Amino acid sequence: MFENQQRDDVEALMKADAEFRRLYQRHKQLDSKVHDAATGVLPIDSATLSRMKREKLFAKERLERMWADRAHRVH
Repeated sequence: MFENQQRDDVEALMKADAEFRRLYQRHKQLDSKVHDAATGVLPIDSATLSRMKREKLFAKERLERMWADRAHRVH
């Protein structure tokens, strides 16, 4: 995933692409909340947790497509 890319490359894309930046930040926010729910720090009902997981997956998939599109444009 894009998370395995060089930090400088990800930061450069975040600066250049507002949508990528927004999705990246939302994905990180959801990742933190899902982790907190799994560890019991954030009490949350299963329906909300499932929705957050789906939204996180959607954001991840979109970020990966954006990353791949960028890679194809560069090469």
